[in-house]
Amino acid sequence: MLETGRLWKRLTQVSEAALRSGAQRPLRTQYVVMEDRGIRFIVRFLASLADKQQARRAQETAGASGGGRVNPFLPYDRDLFVADLSDTHLCLLNKFNVLEHHLLIVTRRFEHQETLLTLEDFHALWTCLFEYDGLGFYNGGEAAGASQPHKHLQVVPLPMTDQGPRVPVEPLLASTVFQGVTGVTPGIPWAHAWVRLSGFSSPDPTGAARVSLERYRAMLEAVGLGAGGGPGGRRQVGPYNLLVTREWMLLTPRSREHCGTVSVNALGFAGALLVKNTEEMNRVKDLGPVEVLRTVGMPPSGR
Repeated sequence: MLETGRLWKRLTQVSEAALRSGAQRPLRTQYVVMEDRGIRFIVRFLASLADKQQARRAQETAGASGGGRVNPFLPYDRDLFVADLSDTHLCLLNKFNVLEHHLLIVTRRFEHQETLLTLEDFHALWTCLFEYDGLGFYNGGEAAGASQPHKHLQVVPLPMTDQGPRVPVEPLLASTVFQGVTGVTPGIPWAHAWVRLSGFSSPDPTGAARVSLERYRAMLEAVGLGAGGGPGGRRQVGPYNLLVTREWMLLTPRSREHCGTVSVNALGFAGALLVKNTEEMNRVKDLGPVEVLRTVGMPPSGR
C-alpha cells in the first residue's frame, strides 16, 4: 500500500515515464479568463488540430456502446498505475489529461458510476488530499459528464492556474448562507449545496472520510437527491457533480451534460470549462459561463 508522504513523488515520476513512453497523451490547451457574476472562470480551448482529433478519439472510445465498450480500468494500463490506496481502491493517471498530474481514484472491482459514494470512496480520496493540496471531484452519471461507467473519483492539484483563487468558485463561500450544515450562495441560478470542512487536526483519512460521508448525504438531501434507489438504496436518484477540497465540499444536481455542444463536468462548477473549437468558445462568450452552467444545472428550490 501507499506509504505516507510518498504520493506526490510517485505521481510525478509515473507522469514523466508515461509521457516518455506515450502511455499518457496530454491535450494541450490555452486558456482565457472570463469574469461573470464575480467568478473568474477559466475557459480552456484545445491548442491544435492534432489535440482536437485526439480529444475526439478519446470521446469516441469513452462513448462506445453495447458489447464493444471497453473498460479502461479492468484491466488498467500498467504504465498509468500510480499507487495502491487501499484494499478497495487504486489510483491511475488520466490518459488524456488537460491538467498536469490529473489523478483517477478507481475501485478495484467494478462498481457503477451511478452508485452512491461510500466511506471507502471518501477514505481513498482523503488519502490523496492529505498528501498534497488538490481538488477532488466526482461526475455522478453520464448527464453529469462521466465518461466511464466504472466508478472513479478524480483529483487535480491546486491552484488550478497561476493567477486568481485556488479554485475560481471558492470566493463564493464567503457569501454563502448556511441553514444547519448546508448552505447556498445567493444569486447563483442553479441548485447547489455547500458544506464546510474543518477540524482535521492531523492527516486522518478515516476520520475525514466519516465526516465527509455524513455531509455528502446532507447535501444530497438538501438538493432533493437524498433517497437512494435500487437494491439496498445504493443507486443515486439523479445525476450530480461533487467538488471536494480540504476546507469545503460543493454538490450540484444536473439536468443534462451539454449546453449546445459544450460538455460540462464537475470542473465546470469549479469555474473551469473546456471547449473544443471556435464555435463552442463563441457560445460560452455569447451566453456567459454562468448561463452555460444554469442550462446544465437544475433550478434552485422553489423556482
